[in-house]
Amino acid sequence: MKRTILSFTLLLTVLAVSAQMKWNQQFQNYIDQYKDIAIKEMQRYRIPASITLAQGIFESGAGQSELCLKGNNHFGIKCHGWTGRTVYHDDDASQECFRAYNSALESYEDHSKFLSSSQRYSRLFQLKTTDYKGWARGLKACGYATNPQYADKLIQLIELYRLYEYDRGSAGKNSHTGKRPTVAGVDEHIIRIYNKNLYLYARQGDTFRSLSRELGISARKLAKYNERDKNDVLSEGDIIYLKKKQSRADKAFKKRPHVVKAGESMYGIAQQYGIRLKSLYKKNHLEPDYQLRVGDKLRVY
Repeated sequence: MKRTILSFTLLLTVLAVSAQMKWNQQFQNYIDQYKDIAIKEMQRYRIPASITLAQGIFESGAGQSELCLKGNNHFGIKCHGWTGRTVYHDDDASQECFRAYNSALESYEDHSKFLSSSQRYSRLFQLKTTDYKGWARGLKACGYATNPQYADKLIQLIELYRLYEYDRGSAGKNSHTGKRPTVAGVDEHIIRIYNKNLYLYARQGDTFRSLSRELGISARKLAKYNERDKNDVLSEGDIIYLKKKQSRADKAFKKRPHVVKAGESMYGIAQQYGIRLKSLYKKNHLEPDYQLRVGDKLRVY
């Protein structure tokens, strides 16, 4: 009889948790916006992208929590020796100290460093990046959160939104295509990954200064990364990289030259492949005043 009561109680708990975990567009928007950063962090630190995204959704309320809105803190990381900007928030105790960041990108990078540099979480890095259940349960066992259902919540998010697909290192349908994506209902830009870099598509009215305020990267640096002047007018659909571009394209183009089409420019081609303009000229032994012709074949790798 006792076992029956316990089983029934457990069933009610599971049903209650499941009932709360329903698909919604706000969560999906968050995933679309940050999945490529999560993949990049996985490639650098071996933390499953699914875990990073699930934690981000859960800890920040898909970017809508007070901590996230005030301090770009997507993972609920408290100060613990932090020397940067801080915000205070009621958690386990009143007005606890939490880390604050200039951008979501900084928060994601600090989350990776926080887990990978702490002895507390070291045993998790013995797990495969595809073992999201092991990671979720391990985070709870190591004391990342006090919520007794923390691991179950992460696993439910991962399975409901199929986040485990990103643990294979692919951005899926929204990989680099050179076309502007749909951003329905999302104010911030979707950040994507291509050729070991992060990028976004400019929208109408964007400037390097407005992007700087959103991303926490100076307008001067953004312009420099994209080989432009910080006062340049941006056009809708322009590719804007968030870090210095590579000297060559992805290895998939090692034996595939770019065939010039009507209306293309050397700069536009360099942006398309995420490479520096001077590298494109150098690879093809061309001078800066060279006039492109339709049908020209350019090395990009």
